[in-house]
Amino acid sequence: MGQCRIALGRLTTQVSPAPSLVVLAAGMARRYGGCKPLAPVGPHGEAVIDLLASDAMAAGFGDLVLVIHPDSGPAIRYHAERCWPTSIPVSFAEQRLPLGTTHAVLAARPAIRDSQSFAVANADDVYGLSAMGLLAAQLVTDTPGHILVGYRLASTVVTDAPVTRGVCEVDRAGRLLAIHERRHVSRLHGGMAFTALDGDLPDTLAGDLLVSVNLWGFRHSMWDIFDAAMDESGLDEDALIAAVESGSDIPRSEVLLPEVVGAMIASGIGEPVRVLATDSSCVGVTHGDDLPVVRAELARQVAWGTRPDGLWNGIA
Repeated sequence: MGQCRIALGRLTTQVSPAPSLVVLAAGMARRYGGCKPLAPVGPHGEAVIDLLASDAMAAGFGDLVLVIHPDSGPAIRYHAERCWPTSIPVSFAEQRLPLGTTHAVLAARPAIRDSQSFAVANADDVYGLSAMGLLAAQLVTDTPGHILVGYRLASTVVTDAPVTRGVCEVDRAGRLLAIHERRHVSRLHGGMAFTALDGDLPDTLAGDLLVSVNLWGFRHSMWDIFDAAMDESGLDEDALIAAVESGSDIPRSEVLLPEVVGAMIASGIGEPVRVLATDSSCVGVTHGDDLPVVRAELARQVAWGTRPDGLWNGIA
């Protein structure tokens, strides 16, 4: 199978023992209609990816790997190279076709040091410094197992627009048993409860349910699981690109992280996944109409003292 190509362009060559954060920035953003990672949502016009990167470095991550698409990637790379401090270690990996989040993470593999634990996050979500710090701190321990940061559903929805959330099923020891994806999730009663109009039951969800918003921590053993999932999918990137260049449609098939993790758990192979619950809020951009509400929410976090009023605190 053809492997994802990587285009490395480090702002620095610094190597840190701290974990890497893989940032998934290659999404097509069809509902938003633009480049979501560059959406200006901060109190001073900072982009989503600026806030995410600044929080990650302050939380203890050592370097960032931005997975970008050939179309939107140049703008993201230009922004990072010219707007971020030169002391921030950044690599760029290219996902040439939208074959899912597992495929995107594999694109970043050449930039991750051997035997290193690493984290994965969306480029269009601001997860909060506290949650990022919780994940980074766990990844530098020798505690076995992968990690999923679980948020309360009510802490991940700030607008009335419908979203998709992965509801976590967790055992008493905090191990993940399954993720149930719920679509068209919308607020009820001011956010105390939610409705999911996807045909599954229950159709009303409590605001304190633990959900996934794609903030993961993986041990290096997960690479074998990802490789196997892509092999089983039959998606050959090189062959598909050749077909697209010959006039075929871009494939719609995707290999998604929650599905791969869920299959791993169900099969009993691999390491367990521990769910770390956080009281942080996750603020993301899904629709263009979300921007004013997201800006207001982030401004409130600054006013409450849960978010710094500025970027790159303590970073030269």
